Amino acid sequence: MTEQELQKMVDIAVNALEDVKAKDIVVLDTSAKTSLFTRMIIASGDSTRQVKALTNNVAVDLKEAGFNILGSEGQDSGEWALVDADDLVVHVMLPAVRDFYDIEALWGGEKPSFHNGASEPWHAADN
Repeated sequence: MTEQELQKMVDIAVNALEDVKAKDIVVLDTSAKTSLFTRMIIASGDSTRQVKALTNNVAVDLKEAGFNILGSEGQDSGEWALVDADDLVVHVMLPAVRDFYDIEALWGGEKPSFHNGASEPWHAADN
């Protein structure tokens, strides 16, 4: 896949997330870390219903644009769902799940602040 095609794929996915009001959208370049995919998008949804709608919208828009969807996971629970589009993987999570797993740090991205103005979230490991 060319860089231009990849950027088009990322733009479509980000627009699909924005259309359903995703929060804290982060795009990571993972090309130096794995050969499985080149970009990863991580976003948050406010409810399990929204998480499901966000991943569905991404899959539909990418497929309509001619990109291959290899699979999707997590629509049953809606706490963490993903769309695997070969060179692009899109993760959508509830904020608490995203905070707990912190996959931005795992993949070398900068962690956004999910709790603007709120106290720090509770972590089981802190006790």
